[in-house]
Amino acid sequence: MKTAYYKEYSRHLNREMEFKVYGHGGKPCLVFPSQDGRFFDYENNGMIEAAKEYIDAGKIQFFCVDSIDKETWSDEYGDARHRIELHERYYNYIIEELVPRIFEINKNDQGYYAQGLMTTGNSMGAAHCVNFFLRRPDIFNICLALSGIYDAGYFFKGYMDELVYRNSPLDYLKNLPANHPYIEKYNQSRIVLCCGQGDWEHDMVKSTHQMQYLFEKMGVHAWFDYWGYDVAHDWCWWRRQLPYFLNFLLDY
Repeated sequence: MKTAYYKEYSRHLNREMEFKVYGHGGKPCLVFPSQDGRFFDYENNGMIEAAKEYIDAGKIQFFCVDSIDKETWSDEYGDARHRIELHERYYNYIIEELVPRIFEINKNDQGYYAQGLMTTGNSMGAAHCVNFFLRRPDIFNICLALSGIYDAGYFFKGYMDELVYRNSPLDYLKNLPANHPYIEKYNQSRIVLCCGQGDWEHDMVKSTHQMQYLFEKMGVHAWFDYWGYDVAHDWCWWRRQLPYFLNFLLDY
């Protein structure tokens, strides 16, 4: 399997940011790590191995990025405005700096760029991948979210401003006009939200059901999948879920 490691300066975050690429081509997929995670966690927890068949076949190319969650979503005693401003800078880093690099690296031998990116993640990574997809469906056209919470209030404990709102799908989707052009883009995409119903998944089940209600109300077609009561919020189950859903998503 072809791999490549990058460490590049981000003007939005004023620091070096690291990411790693797995595979030689196929659908470019941006991977957000789970809460407080690093770019290497996806590989270290067996997710790359779980998807090896698709990577080696040239069907998908994973771009595993670093998070800054410890300074933003997880810093519950920090200043809320500073936390969300820093997250918005992270958002700008991903969209304005990393996404162009993904397209450039993924470009095939004939110089053709991919028609849209996929994004995925587990736990907090699922929250990020859904939020980024929903905010920029002009860039992302496949979203695979495993065991996420989609309400920023879960992390900001009652604090709300325009930036928290902008990063809280369960809030901003409620106010999306029925004729908003993003509705059509969502329906031109493939969207999967999945969670188990076992240990440590209670809050994720609730949040996923809330997203399902909003999507159905908006007329957005998505696949909501609730696995069994033995399915915990854990890597062993995400390793099973990832290749299961890739089988349906990668002919897009």
